[in-house]
Amino acid sequence: MNEEIEFITDSSQEQMQQGIEHLQKEFRNIRAGKASPTMLGGVMVDYYGAQTPLSQVANINTPDARTISVQPWEKQLIPEIEKGILIANLGFNPMNNGESIIINVPVLTEERRKELSKIAKAAAEHAKVSVRNARKEANNEIKKLEISDDEKKIAEEDIQNLTNSFIKKIDDAYAVKDTEIMKV
Repeated sequence: MNEEIEFITDSSQEQMQQGIEHLQKEFRNIRAGKASPTMLGGVMVDYYGAQTPLSQVANINTPDARTISVQPWEKQLIPEIEKGILIANLGFNPMNNGESIIINVPVLTEERRKELSKIAKAAAEHAKVSVRNARKEANNEIKKLEISDDEKKIAEEDIQNLTNSFIKKIDDAYAVKDTEIMKV
């Protein structure tokens, strides 16, 4: 295979893989069932004027399946952490006991499960779009190459096969996440 084609294929595969990795990160932030420290992964806290991830200013753990405990390293951050959790709009009601913040993770209602399923589906569709954009970029690069039409056609078929495999991975990941969300 032509080195330029190989480079284009590798580059688009890397872009597609990044789309999958981003999707997995998105899925980790969608809670399904039991409490997990990753549920607070997107929470940012105002730490001396700078927006800082919660995990960098506090210890987060789960004493049981329905509770998340946030132990700040500096007690004066408790109000900022509460505010950050509320701003993140995760559907949690943080409780301050003066030493730490306790979050009781509510049992998901059927309506909330359906809503989370829609959010997961939207994230999967977004990942598919990024994969298709990588395919489009690769095909455009292939068209610019000074190679025969047969070589271009073969290269475009390879890119399409790569795209199909990544779309299948996305569909499979969504199916697993949707099952996890809908399980009572």
